[in-house]
Amino acid sequence: MDNLVTERLVLHPMSVDEAEQMVTGAPDADVRWEQGYPTEGDVTVARRFLERCASTGDPQPFGPYVIRRRSDRRAIGGMGFHRPPDEHGSVTIGYGLVPSARGKGYASEALRALLPFARDQGVASVKGDADHDNTASQHVMTAAGMRQVGEDERVKYYVISWSR
Repeated sequence: MDNLVTERLVLHPMSVDEAEQMVTGAPDADVRWEQGYPTEGDVTVARRFLERCASTGDPQPFGPYVIRRRSDRRAIGGMGFHRPPDEHGSVTIGYGLVPSARGKGYASEALRALLPFARDQGVASVKGDADHDNTASQHVMTAAGMRQVGEDERVKYYVISWSR
């Protein structure tokens, strides 16, 4: 599976080796991680990815991606799909960056690359959510073209849809 490349980023499909390194916290000598990477969330995603690979095989292209800066190739976060499309062609996304990479537009840039990729894979809609106090994540989704479609006492829900 190919990388998704943007002006400043590379979204690299996570491999089993990368996931194992994240879980153990022991990267190969040539792997470059930004300080704070992987986050607790990244490790959780890596564990789930390894479990899915062991039980049903590699979920790519609907799995996790490592976000790397093109300038220094350092891993700064992750983005990806929670699971393959459901019976309605819908997927849910999640993402996160290390603190030093936040506020620079990286998450919006990565999501703007992932959304058309999902559409090209036959996805009909992409869903996401953000806690009420996570205005940064809310801005990421709206900047990428998603719209708020609801909320509950904890989160706001976003979606973008395409006709098939």
